[in-house]
Amino acid sequence: MRNRNALPPMDLLVGFEAAARHLSFTKAGEELFLTQSAVSRQIKDLEDELGVALFHRRHRALLLTEAGKQFYAATAQVLTTMRSATERLRSQAGKKALSVTTTHSFAALWLIPRLAGFTRMHPGVDVRITADTRVQDLERDGLDLAIRHGPASLAGSHAIRLFGERVFPVCSPDLLKSNPLKKPADLVRHVLLQYDDPEGRHPWLHWKAWLEVAGIPELRPARTLSFSGYEQIIPAALAGHGIALGRTPLVKDLLASGELVAPFSSSADPARAYYVIMSQRAAARAEVAGFVAWLRQEAAQG
Repeated sequence: MRNRNALPPMDLLVGFEAAARHLSFTKAGEELFLTQSAVSRQIKDLEDELGVALFHRRHRALLLTEAGKQFYAATAQVLTTMRSATERLRSQAGKKALSVTTTHSFAALWLIPRLAGFTRMHPGVDVRITADTRVQDLERDGLDLAIRHGPASLAGSHAIRLFGERVFPVCSPDLLKSNPLKKPADLVRHVLLQYDDPEGRHPWLHWKAWLEVAGIPELRPARTLSFSGYEQIIPAALAGHGIALGRTPLVKDLLASGELVAPFSSSADPARAYYVIMSQRAAARAEVAGFVAWLRQEAAQG
């Protein structure tokens, strides 16, 4: 007989909270370093454990049931409290730690490849990176820093600008050996890798903006290959699956190494930049100031 007072396993609760927050098993898996199917199994196990459906699973959409909404509110509050308590205990034990929230693409393509440099400079500091598509409340969620991307008008007076960005086509050099790109109109013979953005919330990542800059707004490629996250598009370009839209800070190292090439000089300016923001309670901590100084140094190098 099941113990009615027993709590579900912690990994199921963590998986549910991430899936409910993102309304996506795929994005929850990316955050937790699990496959989409592993998160789906966790949710099924949790629903079996509770005896109630937590999600409506629909074509290209995931929605919380009423029971799911209630359980998410409680689970999110408890996990936030536990994370904050964990950081406090680590701090009291003499282990310095800092938490950073940013987008999946910035974490995967810029921050994580450079993080070893900070670790070498500050070996006594633990870093926790939370990749999220939503803008998190630093004070409420117990986070120290946010690296955010947006227009200057939304940055806030306390935000520190890291760098802007420009958007332009990039691809694997091997792709051009068999099908050269001499002019933008040649894209008609290629596969364009595009960001799947059905609600149109990220227009600067759409090919339309760059094609207009290039003077060929009506171009129709051979075909398209769509992805739900920008951090998936660049690996696809590296693998030779098509032409991607590169973003200046996120692909600079790949261009410098020759793993990617930019066949055209024209670029689109989305009038957006990357900013770092500190929570009020973290601003005075030496390890947080050190991380911000390191970010600015890395950003100055491109």
